[in-house]
Amino acid sequence: MFPPLFFVGECCGIRPRNDFERVPNPPNMDSLAVRWTRNALIACGVLAAGTLSAQPAAEPAKVRWERQCQIRRDKFDRILPSAMRDNGVDMWLVMQKENQFDPMYEDLGRGYVGSVGYYIFTDRGGDRIERVAIGASGGLLEGCNVYDQVRGFAPLKAFIAERNPKRIAVNMSEEVGAADGLSKTSYDRLVKEIGPDFASRIVSAEKVVSDFRSGFTVSQLVAFGEAGEISRRIAERALSNEVVVPGVTTLEDVAWWMMDQLQQRGLGSSFDMPSVYITGPKGIEATSNGRIIQRGDLLIIDWGVGYLNTWTDVKRMSYVLKAGETAVPKGIQTAFDNALKVRDIIRRTIRPGPTAATMMEQLRGEIVKGGFRMQGTFNEVTNDGQVEVMIGCHSVGDRGHGSGPSIAAFNPRQMTFNIKPFNPFSIELFAWTPNPEWGGAKVRIPLEDDAIVTERGVEWLYPVNQRIGLIK
Repeated sequence: MFPPLFFVGECCGIRPRNDFERVPNPPNMDSLAVRWTRNALIACGVLAAGTLSAQPAAEPAKVRWERQCQIRRDKFDRILPSAMRDNGVDMWLVMQKENQFDPMYEDLGRGYVGSVGYYIFTDRGGDRIERVAIGASGGLLEGCNVYDQVRGFAPLKAFIAERNPKRIAVNMSEEVGAADGLSKTSYDRLVKEIGPDFASRIVSAEKVVSDFRSGFTVSQLVAFGEAGEISRRIAERALSNEVVVPGVTTLEDVAWWMMDQLQQRGLGSSFDMPSVYITGPKGIEATSNGRIIQRGDLLIIDWGVGYLNTWTDVKRMSYVLKAGETAVPKGIQTAFDNALKVRDIIRRTIRPGPTAATMMEQLRGEIVKGGFRMQGTFNEVTNDGQVEVMIGCHSVGDRGHGSGPSIAAFNPRQMTFNIKPFNPFSIELFAWTPNPEWGGAKVRIPLEDDAIVTERGVEWLYPVNQRIGLIK
């Protein structure tokens, strides 16, 4: 999912995008007659609202907690040492106040914090990192048994002096939000408490946070794959006759049905309300509002699911058949096939090792070799008869838009990060293909599914989008 604001990058110029793609329009009230019709269909079971009670409930809270404990233990054991050592950090200090939660709060185990608390990770040699929670408590935090010590109040300066770190990383970052949880007042308090000597050793934890959050373990990948499977199944059901009745169902109806599915399962939403939109010869026409779905519409869903603190970003699409049609029109199908070709180029090209910016240049070269033209400014379509392409293969997993290396111009800082094995990516692309059936106007086809990058390349975590769905 592309964000509302783009930055002009070295590889491609980007401007602010149409808000329709992320932010739903305020719902429009359709006519009373249409609402009566829709309500009657729901009551008769024609629409999918009546099927919600049959959906599986969330698994027990303890099961989820146990799985998150395992993920946290694996991350502390397998990912944290290299995240600190590769970035020259021998102490990482995350400060927490009551009701002021650092973005790392969930990753580090939560817990109750009174006036102030600290999660402190110190490299004292060996094959692991010392983990201590000071001023944080609670049965769930302690029960995970991933910290060496969980203390009440303890003098922070004496604790640090005993370990005498050379570089103390704290969560301050200009561009990576997950690494910017320390407020100005908390920073001032920290500096005062530890004194000028240790304060002079403070550095940004930006790369520590990025490497820790984007370095996925097997236990985390299992959860992420499950989240992806849930994401695509709900999206595919949403864009089917199970939910959509042409001439009756609105875009907003579909979006709320999806939100109901999340609520039933106790799942989060990566981007709040799902973007359910219609694209046509003039681009995006409407998003998640009261627009009634009609025959001939090309429907797209852009959304993500949160499960066990992993977060997805997925797209799916369907075509609403006109009377007498039995398949997707040729012009739209050709456009979709072109998008699949671009995705295959991306899948074959991305490898760990280079920076995301270097990989962007490689991808642009391979896509041009494939006979496509890279679009200069997102959503600015030209009438040149060529297939235009834009890519935004961003970090994903720790959030819908993640903290790791990002092959996307809207993450300029993360473009400088190196791609590492087992980094998760959203393989996102847009392809615009001239359509004779639309008078030569270009069909905008977005594809997006989540994957990991290994030494073998891009590896999918669940069945990716291979076709345009049909709504009869």
